[in-house]
Amino acid sequence: MLENHSALAGQFFGLISLILCALAFASKQDDRLLKLLLAANVAFALQFLFFESWTAAALTVLVIVRIGLARRYPGNRGVMALVLAASGMAAALTWQGWADLPALVAMVLGTMGMFLLRGIPMRVCLGLAAVAWMLSHLLVGSVGGTLAEGLVLFTNAITIYRLMRDRRRYPDVIR
Repeated sequence: MLENHSALAGQFFGLISLILCALAFASKQDDRLLKLLLAANVAFALQFLFFESWTAAALTVLVIVRIGLARRYPGNRGVMALVLAASGMAAALTWQGWADLPALVAMVLGTMGMFLLRGIPMRVCLGLAAVAWMLSHLLVGSVGGTLAEGLVLFTNAITIYRLMRDRRRYPDVIR
């Protein structure tokens, strides 16, 4: 019975993440995107905990820390290296098997994108990370998480298009 409740709780938090991710990637403002991603990743971490995917849960908690650090120290390669080292350590301590690899790949891609890139390039990198996270969600059986990452990809692609369109319309204002 407890296992059923745990799975339902995991699905619930996956659906909460779905809503928050849609709002985040629909934003053309980097700051709003990152704030909403903080909230979505709290729900993702809870989802992975309920599904007992320890590496994905640990890395998702580090994603929350990473978002805050990337906002405070944009472009800082030293802080980025610390986040990547902490991610490697967390993965080593919680590793259960090859099903944990997509979460690690997603963490690396997202970390590089958030620290080193802005605007369209950041969203492309986060889109690639979303593909890896989607695989993680599929492997644990999370319907909400899988749909959230699919929506992230779709919404992110639309926002990239909107940013490119704005760049063409207003070349002197948007770089």
